[in-house]
Amino acid sequence: MTPDKIALVQDSFRKVVPIAGLAADIFYDRLFETTPEVRSLFPADMAEQKGKLVQMLAIAVNGLTKLDEIVPAVEGLGRRHGGYGVTPAHYDAVGAALLHMLGQGLGEAFTPKVEAAWAETYALLAGVMIAAQEKAAA
Repeated sequence: MTPDKIALVQDSFRKVVPIAGLAADIFYDRLFETTPEVRSLFPADMAEQKGKLVQMLAIAVNGLTKLDEIVPAVEGLGRRHGGYGVTPAHYDAVGAALLHMLGQGLGEAFTPKVEAAWAETYALLAGVMIAAQEKAAA
């Protein structure tokens, strides 16, 4: 990722932080609407899970300038998700829900350049998670 793309992701995420609760609601509402089969992978009470989502996003976004430091945590997340029943196919739905949430939360600030930077960020991190999950399953 280029420094410009990293800056776009980090700057736009700072705009999401004040509406983190709403953003998490939008994310999970969209995920469960488009991929209802994943709902059973989550607890009935989503409050803690929504907090974890925002926390992990913050760690990932803030760590983009030092990927080597966050890769072990991202790999661990991928391995844990495999244990929860997440499949590599689910990552596309999660990425789409993330971009939807950002679009809703950022409004006009969600420009095509910001969207592309987030899509690249998600693809990078999801790729690390999937590889770790597949390696753990092998």
